[in-house]
Amino acid sequence: MKRSFTLPVVLLACLAVFSTVIAQQPAPAGAPAQPTKEQQEAEMKKVLAEVESFGWTRKGTGKLGDKAQIFIPNGYRFTEGDGARKLKQFFGNPPSDMELGVLTTEGIGHWILFEFEESGYVKDDEKDQIDADALLKSMSEGQAAANEQRKEMGMTELVLDGWAVPPRYNTKTNNLEWALRVKSLPDGGVSVNYNTKLLGRKGVMSAKLICDPEELQALLPQYEQIIAGYSYIDGERYAEFREGDQVAKYGLTALIAGTGAFAAAKMGLFAKLGVFFAKLGKGAILIVIGVLAGLKKLFSSLFGGRQPPPAV
Repeated sequence: MKRSFTLPVVLLACLAVFSTVIAQQPAPAGAPAQPTKEQQEAEMKKVLAEVESFGWTRKGTGKLGDKAQIFIPNGYRFTEGDGARKLKQFFGNPPSDMELGVLTTEGIGHWILFEFEESGYVKDDEKDQIDADALLKSMSEGQAAANEQRKEMGMTELVLDGWAVPPRYNTKTNNLEWALRVKSLPDGGVSVNYNTKLLGRKGVMSAKLICDPEELQALLPQYEQIIAGYSYIDGERYAEFREGDQVAKYGLTALIAGTGAFAAAKMGLFAKLGVFFAKLGKGAILIVIGVLAGLKKLFSSLFGGRQPPPAV
């Protein structure tokens, strides 16, 4: 029978490797005291407990408010609106009142955020008039203004670094899709925000895949399967529009331009421990980075590499 590993076991195993590597390095004069193994384990367990407290469902379907539902694939877990807001804050992003759920792998290497805007029925008559260059310029200006709020909240600034996938509209599914490269300042870390706008009768559900750029192409087949497992409930579908329904005051172009950028956490849960590990000093931090880089493939194979079953 194939052996399986839980997240706590793998993380504690990583701590053992981390402790061994650190112990092999001579401590520079005047260096701060290194955390003990017990302190490291306690900090890791604290982070795990915080994430687990967000309230997760690991099978069946996730309820996206009273609008829609999403199939939960094997290897993924789902939390509803309150947990989604907490996860956004956990990764350094301001919450809103539109979060309805998050779907993520156990290791939180990448995550999919669902938000709904009750704007009314959005007409798709602009589908052949989307100007990607003009949109990118407008969105970059908007992000500069948003950074002022992020700075006030003690969060990193974000810069839009171009299209990873230019905007495109699928007339069969009524889905509007695009992907942006997002750079965090001052560390220069880059992530990808892959956006899917799922048009409905009374508004728009936004599904945003947040991942590292090098993961995007490998993740897209999984992401497409996951989105295929999304469905509006009866009475909320785009095709169920009736005369007299509220119609949005904007079209597809404004849908793209009004979408904010989110930061991803490099190495998932490990990023939450950055302040703790910083106590080790600059030399030790370089060693930690090397260890984590070597372990990234392990985490990917354990948590991010499992293919979800066909959506039903």
